[in-house]
Amino acid sequence: MGLKRRSRELALQMLFQMDMGTVKLLDLEENFLPQASAPEAAKVMALKITRETWDKLSDIDGHLRGLAANWDLTRMAAVDRNILRLAAYEILYDSEIPKSVAINEAIEIVKRYSTDDSSKFVNGILDKLEKKK
Repeated sequence: MGLKRRSRELALQMLFQMDMGTVKLLDLEENFLPQASAPEAAKVMALKITRETWDKLSDIDGHLRGLAANWDLTRMAAVDRNILRLAAYEILYDSEIPKSVAINEAIEIVKRYSTDDSSKFVNGILDKLEKKK
C-alpha cells in the first residue's frame, strides 16, 4: 500500500472517531497515531489531512448536503460520511491532488471499509462535486 493511501486511511479513522464524539484531535495525535502501524511520513500526512478537513468541516458538509439528494448527512453510514468529507476536502482545497485521484482513492478505501453499495454512493456524490467544482 502506498504512503498516500495509508495516510488517507489513517485520516479516515481519525475523522470517524472525532465524528463519533469519542475523542478529540489532540487525543488522537497523542494516543492513536503513535500506536498506528504506518510509516512516520504517513502519520504526518494523515494528521495534516485530518486537521485541514476538520477545520473546513462546515463548508465541506454544506457542499455534501447540496449534492446528496434525499440523504441527510446524519443518516449516512459514518464511514461513508467521513470518506466523503476526506475526498471533498481534497477536491475542494488540495490543488496538488488531481480530482480524479481523490475520487478513485475514496472509492478504493470505501470498498475496504464499507459495503459494495457504498462505493457506488460515494462515487455518485463525488462525481457531482467534481462537476460542480
